[in-house]
This record gives sequence, C-alpha cells and structure tokens, in this order.
Amino acid sequence: MSTFVKDLLELEFLQNAFFAGILCSIASGIVGTYVVLKRITYIAAAISHCILGGLGAARYFSVVYDLPWLRPVYGAIFTALASALLIGYISLRAKEREDTVISALWAVGMAIGVLFIFKTPGYNEDLMSYLFGNILMVSREDLYLIAGLDLLVIGLTYTFYYQTVAVCFDEEFARTRGVAVEFYYLLLLCLTALTVVLTVSVVGIIMVIALLSLPVAISSRFFASVWKIMIASTLLGMLFTSSGLALSYAPDLPSGALTIVIAGVAYFLTLIWSAFSRPTLAKSNAGNTD
Repeated sequence: MSTFVKDLLELEFLQNAFFAGILCSIASGIVGTYVVLKRITYIAAAISHCILGGLGAARYFSVVYDLPWLRPVYGAIFTALASALLIGYISLRAKEREDTVISALWAVGMAIGVLFIFKTPGYNEDLMSYLFGNILMVSREDLYLIAGLDLLVIGLTYTFYYQTVAVCFDEEFARTRGVAVEFYYLLLLCLTALTVVLTVSVVGIIMVIALLSLPVAISSRFFASVWKIMIASTLLGMLFTSSGLALSYAPDLPSGALTIVIAGVAYFLTLIWSAFSRPTLAKSNAGNTD
C-alpha cells in the first residue's frame, strides 16, 4: 500500500486511473440508482455488450483509413446511444417480445465487435482493455471526456429528478400527473448508455453491471430516499474503485476484477448483516409502545 501511495503522488498514469475511478463512480452511483429502481439492469447489460461493435468499428476505420481522431470511445458513445434508443422504441412501440429483441441486439453487437477486431491490423490492446477493464490505460483526455459526461448526467438528473423518479416507481401514476413518460424513459436509457461507456474503462464490458448495481443494492439497505441512495452509492463506488486500484497495484492484478470482488464481498456481508439484524429490529419494534 505504501508503494501505491508513493507512486500515486509521482506517476501521471496512476493519477489518471485514480481520478477515473472517482469520476466514473459519480455517474454510476446516480444512474445506477435509476437502473435498479426501474429494474432495467438487463437493458443496461445489453447496451454494455452492444458497444463492443462501436468500439471495434471505430478502431477498424481509424487504423485502416488513417483516421487518428476517431477514437474507440466515440464509437462506443454512438453505439450505446443508438442501442438505447432502439431498445426504448421497441419497448414502447413494438409488439415483438422485448427480451428476444434485447438478446438479439446483445449478441449481434458483440459479434460485430469481434469481427471488426479480428480484421483490424495489429494487436488491439486498447479494445481488450474495454472488454476486461484496464483503468491504468486511461489518459488525461479520457478524464476530460468522463468529467464532461459526468456534468451532463448531473445536470440532467438535477433538472428532471422528480420526473425520472416518478417514471421509475409508477409509470401509470406519472402519466396521470401529466409526465411525458416515454420521453423520460428514453432519457433514462440514454443516461444509462452514457454511464455504461464511462464505466467500461474502469471494470470492462463484462463487469460493468456489477459496478452499476452493487453499490446501489448496498445503499438501499440503509436508506429509503432516492437522493440519499444516489449519494451513498457514489461514495461506495469511489471506495470500491480506489480500493481495487490500490490493492491490485503491487501484486499486478486486474484492478477491474478486484474492484468487483471487493464490491461483491461488501454486498454479501451486507446481506448477512441484514439477515441477523432483522430479528433484533423486529423484537425491538414489538416492544416499542410509542
């Protein structure tokens, strides 16, 4: 740990990784709360796997047609937003079974990404980092992009907080109150898509849903208010990503995987604590005559 702290003060790539985890935790804590409340983790998972197609396509055209400005993350953002809007439209309008369409998008997006990666000359280490997560490869430019998307997520959440919460809890009631349910549902999916793009740089496509859902699952055990869950989830995400980076540094372990292991252990410990504390709480409430 002392080696990590010492290098953190000196090495820019390690500072970038540390701040990337902090910044990603902000968006994942906020949007992850919506995702868990609305019970759309399967949609978020589909979006996260679809973006491999955008990553692979952007990398392919960048290398083959010499377009250095076309970074893989731009393809990821485009694909994430497109898949979110398509899934949202199908959910709201189409008669096709939603789970079937989402599964098809999931599989096709991954397959397209694999094909583009296979046809791209050279070893695509940066694309592999998106798949499995490599926070140590985050650049200063990536931090600016993550911070900008964070500001967008915070701004939209602050502006439309009550409407999105209403849509998450009860669409029919929100509709009777004049809330444009379809618009806010699509907005929520777009926020989810952007957050997925942010988070894959930390833990990778395969484990992105864990970072979106586990801090929220823990926080909801202690808080009932949505905004409190958002704040607690953000802080827990910061703790998990920082701990994963610090503990993986010296033994040279994958930081993304270790981050998820830490979050998973914390979640299961919370479940155990809740199971043992409920009888005590129930007994205490039974004896309370106030």
